[in-house]
Parts: sequence; C-alpha cells; structure tokens
Amino acid sequence: MIVTYRTQRKVRFQHCDPAAIVFFPRYFEMINSVVEDWFEDEVGASFNQLHMERRTGVPTARIATDFTAPSRLGDRLDFELTVDAVGGASLTITITATCAGELRLRSTSTLVYVDMNTGKPMPWPEDFRQRFEPEHNTGKPA
Repeated sequence: MIVTYRTQRKVRFQHCDPAAIVFFPRYFEMINSVVEDWFEDEVGASFNQLHMERRTGVPTARIATDFTAPSRLGDRLDFELTVDAVGGASLTITITATCAGELRLRSTSTLVYVDMNTGKPMPWPEDFRQRFEPEHNTGKPA
C-alpha cells in the first residue's frame, strides 16, 4: 500500500543545538507535526477533533529512526509520509526527510487508535480507513 503525503518544515533556532544542527529529539517533534497535519489535511480529523470531540488518540506505539545526515539552521526539509500497512487498530507509516534531495532521516512508526477514556485500542473508523487508501490522498503540502 502506498499513500504519500508531502509537506515542508524549516529548521528553526528552536530545533538546533549550540552547533546549529538539529538536536535529534527535535526531529520527533517535527515527525509528530507531520502526522498531525496529515490527519487534518488528508484523513479529515484534526488532533483537536480526535482528542476533544471523539475522545480518541493516535499514540505512537513503536518508532525506529535512522539519522543519515545533519540538518542545519535554515534548512528546508521536505517530509514525505507513506502508509505502509493498516491493521485493525494500528497503522504503520514511514516518514522521510530530505534537503535538496539528500536524505536526512527515515523513520518508521506504528500508531494505534485508542479510546482516551479507557486507553485501550479500538478499530479504525471506516471513514479513516478509506482515507488511508491511495486514491483518497492528494499529497498536497501543508
């Protein structure tokens, strides 16, 4: 299954260490913001709607990341999110970040759809599941 969403992030001072390169935990904040934008732009539910209205969430159950080259203050990173697999309550995605075509990171995550009241996994709603399919994804930038 290939569903791709693309967006861009500028490396800001807040992301960097004293050497003016991205401090690696900040990448995880960027990754989460890409997921959040994808849910709002493509899946059709903002994190506000998920958390406050539906009382559901999509916590990361697993993440594996390879950092392949440093990113520097002022770089513009092109992020690409690809849906790899959809389970009953889980979703596996891969996110890459490049700068001028150079790979900076590759991260594979498993997200789980949970009921916030119980903390237990629950099946993806059918409208979400349909939007995880390629024909429903526009890949527009955020």
